[in-house]
Amino acid sequence: MSDARDVSDTADLAAGDFSVWIEQMGAAIAGERAADVACDGCTACCTAAQFIHIAPDETDTLAHVPAALLFPAPQLPKGHVVMGYDDRGHCPMLIEGRCSIYEHRPRTCRTYDCRIFAACGIEPDADKVEIAARVKRWQFSYPTTNDSTLHDAVVAAADFVANNRDATRGGRAPVTAAAIAVAAVRIVLSSRTTSD
Repeated sequence: MSDARDVSDTADLAAGDFSVWIEQMGAAIAGERAADVACDGCTACCTAAQFIHIAPDETDTLAHVPAALLFPAPQLPKGHVVMGYDDRGHCPMLIEGRCSIYEHRPRTCRTYDCRIFAACGIEPDADKVEIAARVKRWQFSYPTTNDSTLHDAVVAAADFVANNRDATRGGRAPVTAAAIAVAAVRIVLSSRTTSD
């Protein structure tokens, strides 16, 4: 029996110009904007058994998520909560393949961008199979030398963070692939700011 996988499930996806992406990702990480990802119906991040952090200032989100789905966020101040996932690993707000609170979704969801893994040259955590499949399809474009240089810098920063965890953040180094990737983007963007 042949693999009936749709070609569209394996075709390359345009991730955009690298320099544009990193500026937008930096703004998303800083909370200045939402990530602008061409998800095209992909729900890999919604079905990857991820805990979703919701900060106390996200009152609109908190008003749209049943309190029974929330519990205190470990190692964060009072008022910070996380929303878990169902027995399939799906976000409980994902109904019939769509986010039932999309206009009110948590900041974590608004800023999530799986292209960050492709940008950093790292794989998502091993249990994030669907996200990893999506990440392999993202292809950045490099219209200028700056795009290539920035990409190389992000990959190098991710490698440094992953291999020097004790030397970063006072010994409280990131442990997940996502945290390593975010740290790498922050490092590159902060080094650009200080050198300007």
